[in-house]
Amino acid sequence: MGAVIIPLSKKKSVMMSQISMKPPAGPEQSVASRRRVWLGDFLFEWITRLLAALVLGTLLAILLSLVVTSMPSIRAFGLGFLWSDAWDPVQDHYGAVVPMFGTLVTAGLALLIAVPISFGIAVFLTEMSPAWLKRPLGTAIELLAAIPSIIYGMWGLFVFVPLFGRWIQPLLIHVFGHIPGVGLLFQGPPMGIGVLTAGIILAVMVIPFITSVMRDVFELVPVVLKESAYGLGATTWEVVWRVVLPYTRTGVVGGIMLGLGRALGETMAVTFVIGNAQRIGASLLAPGSSIASTLANEFAEAVGDLYTSSLIELGLILFLITTIVLALAKLMLLRLGRLEGEKS
Repeated sequence: MGAVIIPLSKKKSVMMSQISMKPPAGPEQSVASRRRVWLGDFLFEWITRLLAALVLGTLLAILLSLVVTSMPSIRAFGLGFLWSDAWDPVQDHYGAVVPMFGTLVTAGLALLIAVPISFGIAVFLTEMSPAWLKRPLGTAIELLAAIPSIIYGMWGLFVFVPLFGRWIQPLLIHVFGHIPGVGLLFQGPPMGIGVLTAGIILAVMVIPFITSVMRDVFELVPVVLKESAYGLGATTWEVVWRVVLPYTRTGVVGGIMLGLGRALGETMAVTFVIGNAQRIGASLLAPGSSIASTLANEFAEAVGDLYTSSLIELGLILFLITTIVLALAKLMLLRLGRLEGEKS
C-alpha cells in the first residue's frame, strides 16, 4: 500500500482539535497556583528581612556588650578618658589619647603612601599594560591581599626594620631633619621601629585592596568614551584624569575607604613594628602605640576590673571611630552622587 499524504491544512485542524480536547484548568487549580506563588514571595521577603535584621542585631549586640563591659572605666574617668595621656596600670589611671593618636596617624600615613601607588598600578593595568602581563600582575596583587597580617608583621620586624633603621631613617634625618617645622617629624635615633614604620607596613597591606577596587572600576568605563577622547587628541594622562576618574569617582572613594577600614583595625602587623610606647612624640621615627596594638599587648595580662574595662573602652572607641569613618565615607559618596546629578 502507498503512503497516505495528509494535507497540511488538515494536519493543523487535527492538532487544534487535540489541543481543544484538553480540559481547561479549573478555578481550584488556578487559585492553588496563585497561593503557592504568594506563599513563596511571602517567605522570600521575610527571610531576607530576618537576615538583614540579624546583621543589624549583631552590630547592636556588639555595641551594647562593649558599652556594658566598659562602664567601670566610663564611671571612673568619664569623658576625660578621651584626652588623657596617662596609662599607669600600677595606679589604675588610664587614658585613650595616645592609642587614638597612634591609630589615626598610622592609618593616615598608610593612605598617604598607598593611594598614589594603588592609583598608578590600577592605571597601568587598565591602560598601559601589555596583554601578556596584565593577568599575572593582577593575580599577584590579589595574592598579596591573602597574606595573613602576622606574616606582614614578622616580615616587617625581621626584614624591613633592620634595613629601614640602617639605611632609610638616617637618610630621612639627614635630608629633612634640619628643615624648620618639617624637621620635627624626623628627629631621634634611627631605631627602625616607630610610627612611620607601622604606617609603611600598613600601606603595603592595604595597597592590594585599593588597587583591586580601582582596577575593577576602571575596567567598567565604556571603551567608546576613552576612544572618543583619544580621537580628539587627548593623551593617556588626560583620558585618565578627565574621563576615567570622573566616571569612576564613587568606586575609587569606596576603595580608599575600604583600605582605611583595614588600616584602622589592623592589629598584629602594627604590634610588631610600632614600638608599643605609651607616649606621644612629634617625630614619626619615635615609638608609639595604637588601639589595636595596646589591646593585643595588654589584654591577656590585665589584672583588675578597671584595667580590663579601660581596655574594652579602647575597643569601643575603635568601634566608634570606624563607624564614624564609614558614615563620613557614605555621606561623601552621596554628595558626589548629587553633584553628578546636578551636572547632568
